[in-house]
Amino acid sequence: MKTIGWSRSLYVALLFVGMSPVAGISAVQAADVVVGVPNWPSAAATANILKVVLEDNLGLKVELQNGTNPVIFEAMDTGSMHVHPEVWLPNQTNLHDKYVKSKGTVRMSPNGVPSFQGMCVTKASAERTGIKAIADLADPDMAKNFDSNGDGLGEVWVGASGWASTNIEKIRARSYGYDETMELLEMDEALAMADVDAAVAKDANHVFFCYTPNHMFALYDLVILEEPAYDASKWVVIQPTDDPEWLEKSSAPVAWDLAYLHVHYATALEETHPEAADLLSKIALTTDQVSRMTFALVVQKMSPGDYAQQWAQENAELVDSWMK
Repeated sequence: MKTIGWSRSLYVALLFVGMSPVAGISAVQAADVVVGVPNWPSAAATANILKVVLEDNLGLKVELQNGTNPVIFEAMDTGSMHVHPEVWLPNQTNLHDKYVKSKGTVRMSPNGVPSFQGMCVTKASAERTGIKAIADLADPDMAKNFDSNGDGLGEVWVGASGWASTNIEKIRARSYGYDETMELLEMDEALAMADVDAAVAKDANHVFFCYTPNHMFALYDLVILEEPAYDASKWVVIQPTDDPEWLEKSSAPVAWDLAYLHVHYATALEETHPEAADLLSKIALTTDQVSRMTFALVVQKMSPGDYAQQWAQENAELVDSWMK
């Protein structure tokens, strides 16, 4: 398996949050609540919305701090952060089980946002190549249709660095066998979507990890590649944080189960700021709402802070329902 990594996750995350690492560290020390910000658009939008809602309705001082999923969970455990705005389950099941179920230092808001995850090609790619299923990528002749650099291997974006789903897509590539025929590209989503734009403009074939809620289905005419239905007995997924031999010991030759996105927060908030814990436990969003968030940030180029202010004003009744 050949994997290509990019090192711009922190840079992109800082742009989403709109603060420097040094400024973030000093400001966080005085905060009542610290909200973690993972490196994808909908999480940045939700984090900023939570900041606005908690400050405007509860009078709390809220700061945002960048972090990967493991870092944010560990920080909620120790008390240096208090909120993860968008935990994907089953993607982060290992972290959820450790801190929510076993240690009890983190709570999960019960209202999840349904999410699909899979692999997509542009409609034009499907028509040109005849690809229908993910397993087709294991065929060297099919894989060559997605070879943009002439090295004999196709390329497929499997996600960004730090995403649990990226590791799972590596497991799925190995399970289906296309880790031998395709380069697994690991890069920030903004760069990956720019590659889709370029492929569409050049009328070139392109295959990539796709999911909802997300703006990509509004931008592109996509075909979801077929695969066997989810089967829990065949979904054996271990994350790198749990075992150094995670890839070799894992297997997932079936489709993803339906995922859900949940706000998680530090149990300690129930003592230090019970009104904040109560509000966070009642957060409820829809797939369509979260998709519009990503569209606003990525396509319309709104800053997360400005969008959050606008969103809070336009959804005042929804916010009020979280306060009851």
